[in-house]
Amino acid sequence: MSIQQPTTIRGARTRTSRTPTKPHGQWAVDGREPLNANEEIKLADDGLNVRERIETIYAQGGFASIDPSDLHGRFRWWGLYTQRKPGIDGGRTAQLEPHELEDEYFMMRVRIDGGQLTTQQLRVIGEISTEFGRDIADITDRQNVQLHWVRIEDVPEIWRRLEAVGLNTTEACGDVPRTFLASAVAGIAEDELIDPTPQLREIVDRYLGDPSFSNLPRKYKTAITGHPSQDVVHEINDCSFVAVEHPDLGVGYDLWVGGALAAVPRLGERLGTFVPPERVAEVWHGVTSIFRDYGYRRLRNKARMKFLLADWGTAKMRDVLESEYLASPLPDGPAPAEPVGAPDHVGVHRQKDGRFYIGAATTVGRLSGTTLTRLADLAEANGSQRVRPTVFQKILVLDVPEDRVPHVVAGLDELGLPSRPSLFRRGTIACTGIEFCKLAIVETKANAAQAIDQLEQRLAELEPEIGQTITLHVNGCPNSCARIQTADIGLKGQLVMIDGQQVPGYQVHLGGGLATEGRAEAGLGRTVRGLKVPADGIADYAERVIRRYLADRSEGESFATWAHRADDEALQ
Repeated sequence: MSIQQPTTIRGARTRTSRTPTKPHGQWAVDGREPLNANEEIKLADDGLNVRERIETIYAQGGFASIDPSDLHGRFRWWGLYTQRKPGIDGGRTAQLEPHELEDEYFMMRVRIDGGQLTTQQLRVIGEISTEFGRDIADITDRQNVQLHWVRIEDVPEIWRRLEAVGLNTTEACGDVPRTFLASAVAGIAEDELIDPTPQLREIVDRYLGDPSFSNLPRKYKTAITGHPSQDVVHEINDCSFVAVEHPDLGVGYDLWVGGALAAVPRLGERLGTFVPPERVAEVWHGVTSIFRDYGYRRLRNKARMKFLLADWGTAKMRDVLESEYLASPLPDGPAPAEPVGAPDHVGVHRQKDGRFYIGAATTVGRLSGTTLTRLADLAEANGSQRVRPTVFQKILVLDVPEDRVPHVVAGLDELGLPSRPSLFRRGTIACTGIEFCKLAIVETKANAAQAIDQLEQRLAELEPEIGQTITLHVNGCPNSCARIQTADIGLKGQLVMIDGQQVPGYQVHLGGGLATEGRAEAGLGRTVRGLKVPADGIADYAERVIRRYLADRSEGESFATWAHRADDEALQ
């Protein structure tokens, strides 16, 4: 069904009392006149069009030849951000203009929808990292790989090599549908309800690079899973599909809308609909079109789906979806069952075909191109041609014959990718941090890796008593790329006062978690007034609060539950 973009809002709808007198910049309400500089740039030229200029002008002319509106705007549509210039401390992040913070090198995000990679593709990424990116390759918590130190002169050749093996950087950043998350065990897990790969492929094939969705109000994130562990953090995506079994209609998906974190976190909500597999692409198109047409564009900090949902509510969101964008209404559907199993898929697991997949832990996502290439070699030498990153900065090797499992486990250990990691290595993730990110205030990956090593030394004997993976998420700024509000211990980078001195450190969030991360009910972490941790004190604080938890908890009580009921003194 072809959907025409609406030009006026239906007469039955009125603005809520919370709506300001100024227009929101909603296309379907206020027209398309741009109300800020970002909207002006997008209106002047579609971000998808910058690729030609990169290939024909900027790659030949070098960094100095790049038009600023392309550099600071449209480059993102092709997965490119300038990275932070070395030597600029976090205290200057908010004081300097973007051009003063940026280096003449790029972070490049390789789009890997659903984390689905062949070993050939993994090897190409590794070789690109080694040859063009100073041998750094980061696994993100959105199933991407990020490269660093990329020169504009090398971008066309990198694209050529990626596209030769079916990869791309199209819409990996920008105000577009970002990389689609999907279960890392899609199509192979013995216990999955449904393989979401056909639905994922239909959306990607039809809409990736589609100009009708290349100018959204802001970034837009999608997740889909058919696994009972609900392994795609669906509660914090703009549009999510979670497998359910309808008593009359069979297996399909429950639709969630409006989740996101950043400085104003909000968990997504169910619309109460049942989405048959054959209608997933249509429904995704409809929800995405709502965001395009009704999303708030005037203020960038309000231009996410979560703010529209907060004003509309789920009933209105469903009504607009069904009446304006779908061919027919959706049936009511059940909520997902309580999650079962570990969503990071670490360890050795039997596949439905009798072979095995092995989930290994990275150290907060930091790898090298050399390691990726060696991982591809290891997989192929043991009968596998598929690997998949997860949303927890882990990586899986698929299709391993039973007699080769010990060889793969041993090889992963040699690569620093243990399939039997400590609780702390398994539970810790970190964003890019001040090393490369222009928004960051504090170092993340090195600090988090050091904390893992220290906690493994100090608390190894307590792991059986702890009995659960305590998640530790480290973020370099308030934007929550590392999902700090949904961790047992979430650390938000900022300048903090310690003993009268302003130093890099973190604000502490405690007791957050998602149903997909082992909590019976999703919830955001609490903050304790005045509780700050210096950048080099992560392990000291984590050890202290974990020991206090073990001393104070009730039988069977999780860290998150304890953290929400404990008094402030216990959390210091």
